[in-house]
Amino acid sequence: QVQLVESGGGLVQAGGSLRLSCVASGIMFHRYTMGWYRQAPGKQREMVAQISVSESTHYADSVKGRFTISRDNAKNTVYLQMNSLKPEDTAVYYCNAVGIYQPAGVRAGNSWGQGTQVTVSS
Repeated sequence: QVQLVESGGGLVQAGGSLRLSCVASGIMFHRYTMGWYRQAPGKQREMVAQISVSESTHYADSVKGRFTISRDNAKNTVYLQMNSLKPEDTAVYYCNAVGIYQPAGVRAGNSWGQGTQVTVSS
């Protein structure tokens, strides 16, 4: 059974930084493209970033240059470093197991974490 557990969310002022973590179990993590998504109140869930097994990455235009996705296969963990945060980054952030040996930038997979809240105050 796939389990994805996010952590690291919180309240931060605009311009600040946070690092999200997602620990995966129940999958062969090193074979999976992983992703981060977010959903703000009243909006659809959107892709933030994906990272493939070869560590190629894909970012939403709104976060390019500010967010960095990375992975540590030894720890079955994917990270999202978020810098220069803006109030519009406020959302619940979700980890996703995109798929086996997929390129970065494809449709989300079916396995999701429970989400972690990020709130950016102005």
